[in-house]
Amino acid sequence: MLEWCKSFFTRWFSKSVIHKPLLAGQWSPQWSEFLKDKVAFYKDLSPSDQDLFNRRVFLFLQTTNVESSYSDVTDGDRLLVAASAIIPVWGFIDWHYFNLKAVYLLPASFNERFECGQSDSQITGMVGTGVMSGKMALSKPALYQGFTNSRDKQNVGIHEFVHLIDMSDGECDGYPERLKEFAFSIPWFELVGEKIQAIKSNDSNIREYGATNRQEFFAVASEYFFERPDMLSRKHPKLYKSLSHFYQQDIKAISADIKPKKKAPCPCGSGKRYKHCCMPAR
Repeated sequence: MLEWCKSFFTRWFSKSVIHKPLLAGQWSPQWSEFLKDKVAFYKDLSPSDQDLFNRRVFLFLQTTNVESSYSDVTDGDRLLVAASAIIPVWGFIDWHYFNLKAVYLLPASFNERFECGQSDSQITGMVGTGVMSGKMALSKPALYQGFTNSRDKQNVGIHEFVHLIDMSDGECDGYPERLKEFAFSIPWFELVGEKIQAIKSNDSNIREYGATNRQEFFAVASEYFFERPDMLSRKHPKLYKSLSHFYQQDIKAISADIKPKKKAPCPCGSGKRYKHCCMPAR
């Protein structure tokens, strides 16, 4: 596994990416069902917004390759990569990831030399400049885990696409100027400084990796925002408000608008109350 991993990346970094449609033909109802099953954000959208999400996913996959050399890339793989891309820019209807051409899926965590199975193979996602310009590497198991557990405040796909959003102004500095005017940067960085210090003092439920630097804090806080908006708004109201302004999304409202009431008939049609049927366990 190690040899093909290194050799593929040597070829990948040295060639221009050739684009080709990845989801050919018309949108399949099976893809919608897959997204409803795997992506909590998508499931909480209204039917009309789900249709819009489908169109944006389809467009993303017409302009961005999802590749692997250890196994076939499935439609499910592509859909989860695309969902990771669309969720953070949902509030920006015309957003295009001009700084991404291809996403490569690896079979496990990897190191900075893209080697899997080594003692230092701890990386689950990577974007950057230089040889990584226009490219993203993701651990496929970590990509799926990010959507399988939507309550652990971690989603590597969203994390890496947030880095791309941050980098879209030419610098990865923890402040996405394409999303917010520069005048907002001073109070934002003051808030980030407070939150990083709280993490270092073990006085925060934001995961430790967020204290690495300002850009990692932005990505980690964004994972939290999209996965656990209710908790974030309770425990970090200023941070929730700031991220809502950045992303032009109120994730709590999106969920509340579509979420069935506990005592209402279950939307699955079973005839039971929602709380006794399909309501997720907390």
